[in-house]
Amino acid sequence: MHTQEPGNSVQTRVTRHGTGVITLSRPVALNALDLTMVRLMTDALTQWSADPAVRSVVVRSSSPKAFCAGGDILAVRAAGMAGDDTAVRTYFTAEYALDALVARYPKPYTALIDGYAMGGGLGISVHGSARVVTERAWLAMPETAIGFFPDIGASFFLPRLPGAFGWYLGLTGARVGGAAAVACGLATHYVPAADLPALEAALTQTGDGPDAVLRRFAAPPPAPPAGQAAAIARCFSAPGLGQLRDRLAAEAKEQEWAGDALALLDSASPASLATTFDLLRAGAGSTLEECLARELDLACRTARTADFHEGVRAALVDKDRKPTWSTTL
Repeated sequence: MHTQEPGNSVQTRVTRHGTGVITLSRPVALNALDLTMVRLMTDALTQWSADPAVRSVVVRSSSPKAFCAGGDILAVRAAGMAGDDTAVRTYFTAEYALDALVARYPKPYTALIDGYAMGGGLGISVHGSARVVTERAWLAMPETAIGFFPDIGASFFLPRLPGAFGWYLGLTGARVGGAAAVACGLATHYVPAADLPALEAALTQTGDGPDAVLRRFAAPPPAPPAGQAAAIARCFSAPGLGQLRDRLAAEAKEQEWAGDALALLDSASPASLATTFDLLRAGAGSTLEECLARELDLACRTARTADFHEGVRAALVDKDRKPTWSTTL
């Protein structure tokens, strides 16, 4: 249940200074993680975790356009529509196990996010010890727009972001740039894109530890718009979806960002919004392992639903961006 491109979609090497380097190289699909890529990453990380010669890990992309645009949703949809529940469960089990491996990795793990990082791309980065972003980075969990829900452990990390920012990201699917990602805690370091080659060289070709290297290269990110964080907290801390939408609609009369967020909310799958709201609420009091187990069960069921098939059709197959959802709010 995966699509293939010519060449090696995941390239691995160990430098003479003991850095394991994983390069994602499936550019036509913006490095969307198919089952082969998930297994190759898992194998490399598992081997390196037990290898004393490997001191740290760096994950990068071969393309400046995308770090990783998510999971292989087209393949999941095809399997779901065919009723191939085994293929669906195999994929999500492997993907979520990789996310858990990254989260508990015993060595420094640095993800270099330049370009898009969405869905599954956050699973292999946000759970790691260091997440570097540039001014070209765009991070998002856009699943409600395709009839799905924020998975890959997002029900663990999103509700733990300050000021209800994770609820904003998870419900609307809004993209945030590198500066906002650092401000909310999705990313740990901001490095200008022009400095990324030198940072990579320092991380992989010197004996300096990653913490020292990252401190040397990190730059202060641009300040977020004044007042936006407080407004997001007011809107997205609402006790229910109806109240949340009302608060956002009131904010949208004065603030452009709120109007954009409201449009995203109103275009998302109503069933996905309800599922996501409940999932984030449950995740706030759960361990990562509990969140991933809950997400696995839900993902396998959601892959069979008409809303998921319709959402992916509208976004990635016909690309008309006009899904017809099965329910309304």
